[in-house]
Amino acid sequence: MHGLNALLGLLSTRNAMIQLRDFEISRERGFLAPYDVAGVKLPSDLQAIRDFALQLPQSIPTGRIRSLIEDLPVIDIQAVCVQCGSEVLRTAMVHYAFLTQAYVWGEAGATNRLPACLAVPMWQLSNALGQPPLLTYSHYVLDNWDRIDRAGPIDLDNIYMLQPFLSGQDEAWFVLIHVAIEAAAGQILAEFPVLIQAAEEGNDTEIERGLNEVIKGWQTVNAIFDRMPERCDPYIYFNRVRPWIHGWKDNPALKNGIIYEGVREVDGTPQVFRGQTGSQSSIVPAMDALLKINHAADPLREYLDELHIYRPPAHRRFIDEVRLSANLRTVVQASAHSATREAYNDTLEELAKFRTKHLEYAASYINKQSKTAAGNDTEVGTGGTPFMKYLKKHRDEVNAQRL
Repeated sequence: MHGLNALLGLLSTRNAMIQLRDFEISRERGFLAPYDVAGVKLPSDLQAIRDFALQLPQSIPTGRIRSLIEDLPVIDIQAVCVQCGSEVLRTAMVHYAFLTQAYVWGEAGATNRLPACLAVPMWQLSNALGQPPLLTYSHYVLDNWDRIDRAGPIDLDNIYMLQPFLSGQDEAWFVLIHVAIEAAAGQILAEFPVLIQAAEEGNDTEIERGLNEVIKGWQTVNAIFDRMPERCDPYIYFNRVRPWIHGWKDNPALKNGIIYEGVREVDGTPQVFRGQTGSQSSIVPAMDALLKINHAADPLREYLDELHIYRPPAHRRFIDEVRLSANLRTVVQASAHSATREAYNDTLEELAKFRTKHLEYAASYINKQSKTAAGNDTEVGTGGTPFMKYLKKHRDEVNAQRL
């Protein structure tokens, strides 16, 4: 009896760890910022940076965005990193990250240096937030939106993009589709703790119910994803949206990376980081962890593992905890309950549909476009990979996991 009590206590402790709020996740917002970003108050010097960054749609067309940025003061925000909460740091990072990308890609020919007015605060914010010092998916999407009606839902008819590069419908729609997907994924993530516990208990009924809720969530996500072409044209995306979100690792235009001037830790050594990509979203990796979807040990797997550090630390912890705790696939595989296995396979099918749509968009929005500038390659993704091959491989590996 004592051993049974100890086991139940262990299971209870494990399940108690999987609480969405412990990982900055909620049913209503999923992985999105848990606060209203537009309402965050910044210290006066950082507010000036925010104001400057919000003028990028007016500054970039001048053709001299680099000289304009170089006039900014070098702000040592180490004290801010210590004294202010994560909401302030994350908001400041959004604006500094957009300025960083604008400096690198905003004029003809990419530059291999980042001036101290950007490099120093970016490096300090990066250390404080636990993410690399350039634009990541979390700065581009998760922390870069708000609602028109704060009492309304996080739907495409009630959200707007806060910080743009050039502005315009196509740029905003591309980001807002992702925001809406992240919000809809909250319904999926809310079932994770239930499914993990149900698998521990061998509760087929609860597993089936939870997986059917996950399927409904993915159907909603896929319906939102289908709407991308409504207001984001492939040509406009490739030539006016995509050029700003590249990184400087495995990018043909910046083979040696970028020098972060004024950052003593690196002492002038060029740094390489991968560009913003939807693969930095935590939704699909969390699903892979829950369903125990295995990816072959090859360069693609290494790339997926590398992207993990680009996510917010709380979201990384969630994925790691799910991967450690979930034994759903094993339990379903051993179950005699055919409806449970069917629900598991239907979940895989919805995930595969998402990956297939991603592959289709990659072909029409990138691969079929005409290459116009070094760094905006039709064969290399913003994360610096041969994306068509990788996306197809992702999709095929999901389909191969059917029970």
